[in-house]
Amino acid sequence: MTPSAPPAIALDDVRKSFGRLEIIRGLNLSVAAGERHAIIGPNGAGKSTTFNLISGYMAPTSGEVRLDGQVISGLPPFQINRRGLSRSFQVTNVFAHMSVWENVRCALLWTTGHRYAFWKNVDRLPDVRERTAMILEDIGLAARAEVPAGLLTYAEQRALEIGITTAGGAKVILLDEPTAGMSHAETERAVALIRRLTEGRTLLIVEHDMSVVFGLADRISVLVYGQIIASGTPDQIRNDARVQEAYLGVEAA
Repeated sequence: MTPSAPPAIALDDVRKSFGRLEIIRGLNLSVAAGERHAIIGPNGAGKSTTFNLISGYMAPTSGEVRLDGQVISGLPPFQINRRGLSRSFQVTNVFAHMSVWENVRCALLWTTGHRYAFWKNVDRLPDVRERTAMILEDIGLAARAEVPAGLLTYAEQRALEIGITTAGGAKVILLDEPTAGMSHAETERAVALIRRLTEGRTLLIVEHDMSVVFGLADRISVLVYGQIIASGTPDQIRNDARVQEAYLGVEAA
């Protein structure tokens, strides 16, 4: 019998305390490889803390975080990234004074095998140029390649960040509220972009817009006071009485 593949992301009895305040309280979560999985929950539920624990920006007080079956708890973010996990943040996190082109190119250098060397001219790396151009075309910013990232509109900056997050070829992508602050039309374009760029990869997303969550996710986990109270398909979550009471309310109906 062939053993089943381990989950892309697994959290086993993970806890995170700040002094006497316990934010994450015995969190168990499993995200299958290739799955689009959403975490929802009220403000203060611990969603961003969970992302920080998975991506290495915080170490758990106890419990284990695993990536493809390997324990990554306590590793620094750059090591976790090199193992195949990349994330975005709630607040747009781009190099504002660098051009759109340069932002994407920076994300590609390590993945394409180019290390830091002061004698190399990055403008003379054809593989990097080609992949940068391809990504900019994918995210709809080819015409804005030379514009400083700080001058982009908010929606364009979010698209750029999604492009940067996926540029390195990571197998597991974490997106933290990627459509926050967008109009309905901008949200639709962002969801289409996310769906296209994460095809064949594992996606874990935190999102408050329920239309995005129920339209994009294969499975949904509901986080309340640092614990998962339910996990299931969109239909299962929509019809779960505990979820309706704790979070969705009349919106679920």
